[in-house]
Amino acid sequence: MLRITTAIFATLSTAGCLNGQSSSIQTVTMPGDLTFEPKTATIETGETVRWTNESDIEHTVTAYEDEIPDEATYFASGGFESERAARNRVTEGLIAPGENYEYTFQKPGTYGYFCIPHEGSGMVGTVRVK
Repeated sequence: MLRITTAIFATLSTAGCLNGQSSSIQTVTMPGDLTFEPKTATIETGETVRWTNESDIEHTVTAYEDEIPDEATYFASGGFESERAARNRVTEGLIAPGENYEYTFQKPGTYGYFCIPHEGSGMVGTVRVK
């Protein structure tokens, strides 16, 4: 019993650590009013943002290619490698109600993003990575 308890404690005490970094997650919700909440998320390099669709319609998380740092990797729900691909294949990037999308930011800077179907309604957001 002592060995099992020790093993569980050791596992729990190291949970959330990856290569010495914290696996901190910042949640951004997509409520039913065509917004991202918060509109601006601030995180540290190496942290993850999880976008959660709390509405009853589908959304995307799509980076503006010209609003991410030059050395940063492009991100979009659906795993696209460019904004053009994400726009051309929007249905493959839709996040269903109750689902989420996560991305870990490895480079500091400011990242602008939007929801393709609701961009015209102002569904845009920003992630600031320190």
